[in-house]
Amino acid sequence: MDRLLEYVNNHAFLAGAAVLAAVVALGYELRQRANASATISPSGAVRLMNDGAVLLDVRSANQFKDGHIAGARNVPADQISDGAKSLEKLKDGAVIACCDNGTTSAAATRTLARLGFKSVYNLRGGLAAWRQDNLPLVKG
Repeated sequence: MDRLLEYVNNHAFLAGAAVLAAVVALGYELRQRANASATISPSGAVRLMNDGAVLLDVRSANQFKDGHIAGARNVPADQISDGAKSLEKLKDGAVIACCDNGTTSAAATRTLARLGFKSVYNLRGGLAAWRQDNLPLVKG
């Protein structure tokens, strides 16, 4: 312990930089853990869906009818906080939100995380990325 204090006294700049780096790293890690929602690629979404994840399409009903991912449930983004009541049973399971390009669903994932959903993911790039990976859509 005496040697540590001697080192800090002799190299205050280095010791301060090390403490600052540790604080920044800790802050980054805590922020990542606090942000319960994460983005996921289309192939990662397929894997999660195969493991039982529920896909929420947060676009309007008309957009949903024009084409959506098979098995998706339509809960428009403006109704996500109200629709969360009907989604209560999904709180402990994985939920993936998607929209056209990933921005609206990102806001929806943040809302769901605030409402207590444990594992919430945003489809990175939305349906545009899904189409780009040549994955199928269902009409109607």
